Amino acid sequence: MGTTQLESVPEPKYWHLKTVIGEALDSDFAVGEILPNERDLAARFGVARATLRQALEQLELEGRLQRRRGVGTTVAPPRMGVDVSTTQHSWPGSAQDAWQSVDCATAVPPAAVARLLETGAEEETHILRRLRVSHGQQVAAELLYVPASTVPELSAIDAPSGPARSRAVLRELQRLDLDGQDRAVELGSARADDAKELDRLPGSPVLLVTTRYVSEGRTAAVSVATYRADTCRLTFGDSGDVEISHDQERRAS
Repeated sequence: MGTTQLESVPEPKYWHLKTVIGEALDSDFAVGEILPNERDLAARFGVARATLRQALEQLELEGRLQRRRGVGTTVAPPRMGVDVSTTQHSWPGSAQDAWQSVDCATAVPPAAVARLLETGAEEETHILRRLRVSHGQQVAAELLYVPASTVPELSAIDAPSGPARSRAVLRELQRLDLDGQDRAVELGSARADDAKELDRLPGSPVLLVTTRYVSEGRTAAVSVATYRADTCRLTFGDSGDVEISHDQERRAS
């Protein structure tokens, strides 16, 4: 295949290159196919490798490419829809919950979480670590912060630590009346622990979903969930998913 030269355009060169490579991904490559090395790609498109890297990084951010350890850069499959709607008016651990408990520890939460919980700066909370699996793939990792005052009946003797402790905390939450949930979504970077569990490189783009659970007029728990930005698109509400292609949006039938 011949060299593709870029036309002179007012937008940044890497951004125009991103569009050109995106079109090539649709026409010349299959899902899962490994891209040529940077030298060959730069020669193909007639650009410097620094410009190429910027374009590839943007395509990875948009979920078009994946960087896989020991493999290289591959064409990503379409993002899977993951429901994070608040219409499921239920506590974590309910029958509709899609998360799997991994561990539970007691520690002082980060300052930002402590402010949401309205707890003292040095007050320890139960910190549950959970994973979400979709289509056989781990798509998200969660830290669920539950103050001891929220679950005062929890017995350390029955469940001293680990997944059993996590399940015990979740059972206690079910005893409370849930007034509602507040939820926020923002773009972030994968921490080392989350990156390892989600098979991503540290610093990779992720979607952070923070949920505040309210009971009896106060914050009873806070969830900070880290979703893979390259494979997930978050869906809200119960009106049906929206299929997204690279040139159109249409309501799924």
